[in-house]
Amino acid sequence: MCHLRLSRRRPEVLAALLLAPVMLATLAGPARAGDALEVHPQVIVDRKAVFATVESVDVLAARARLGGTVHDLAVDEGDAVGDGQRLALVVDDKMAPRIQALEARLEAQAATVSQARTDLTRAERLRAQGAAPQSRLDEARTALEVAERQRDSLASDLEVLRQQVSEGAVRAPGEGRVLDVLVSDGSVVLPGEAIARVATERYLLRLRLPERHARFIGVGDAVRVGPRGLDPSGPRGPAADGDGWRDGRVVKVYPELDQGRVIADVAVDGLGGYFVGERARVDIVTGERMAYVVPPAYLTTRHGVTAVCLEGRRVAVVQTGAWVGEGDAGRTGGGIEVLSGLRPGDVLVPVRCGAIPAAGAPAGHGE
Repeated sequence: MCHLRLSRRRPEVLAALLLAPVMLATLAGPARAGDALEVHPQVIVDRKAVFATVESVDVLAARARLGGTVHDLAVDEGDAVGDGQRLALVVDDKMAPRIQALEARLEAQAATVSQARTDLTRAERLRAQGAAPQSRLDEARTALEVAERQRDSLASDLEVLRQQVSEGAVRAPGEGRVLDVLVSDGSVVLPGEAIARVATERYLLRLRLPERHARFIGVGDAVRVGPRGLDPSGPRGPAADGDGWRDGRVVKVYPELDQGRVIADVAVDGLGGYFVGERARVDIVTGERMAYVVPPAYLTTRHGVTAVCLEGRRVAVVQTGAWVGEGDAGRTGGGIEVLSGLRPGDVLVPVRCGAIPAAGAPAGHGE
């Protein structure tokens, strides 16, 4: 009795035996000349899925310019505010008595000015009649001038106090949305203390990538931003232009590494409805390399073995990789990456008996 030791057979022979029933239908009828595909290595773009956080371009602090007690707090977290809108009022209880005291002093000084003006008028009349010396007239003029200057000084002091009271109004430093309210009604604050944090309406995506990617990322690079909710369906299959994916562009790469990571900002439209700090999936380019990319119509799989039909009725077993999207491959317009089994100049004919089951699957489903 004859025993065959299949373990000593070459893998190509075993693969040919498995694929023979599938290939017979294709080899029986030659393909049209226009269907032949000559394969050569081409440059493909490697992409990596990372996560970015939505951040505001500017986060501004609304600060108190006056020390005192917070009154009339008018905003809460999440409220939209306009530029210059009043957020709260800071009141210093000592300001009102000081203003009243200055107003009383100003009224008293006004009476002094009136009396000095009356004395000057009387001195001028007596001097005209020769009943008063010139020195008395000069003293009256000087007294009036001093009284008027003191009145003006008190008026300026009163204006300063009133201006300080008006500075108790804490206003939004810009148009945006309130992120944090750091005080409550009745809180005591010091000059310069933050009352609230306001994020402007301009948002961007901030990437934090391992430093090994620093040499691949640059200003102006195009990226793909995934749909909201971190939908895992990627843009690498035939449905690469499906709904939810948007194009973005790197606008800034920071020159300093932070804990071994390079930081980059990505500009993309339509982030106004996102939460600040929300994560979004981003596909970035991590490099380029040479590879074979074959359309799914030229591949077939049987019993886990993938093969192609070569010109001249020959079968070649190949090892496939991930799907390469249209934007990442040059001449073929997208297809399956072939890792081994092909040589430059090989001419392929389509497999009309069927393609691989997951030819239209996203990246990672090459078989």
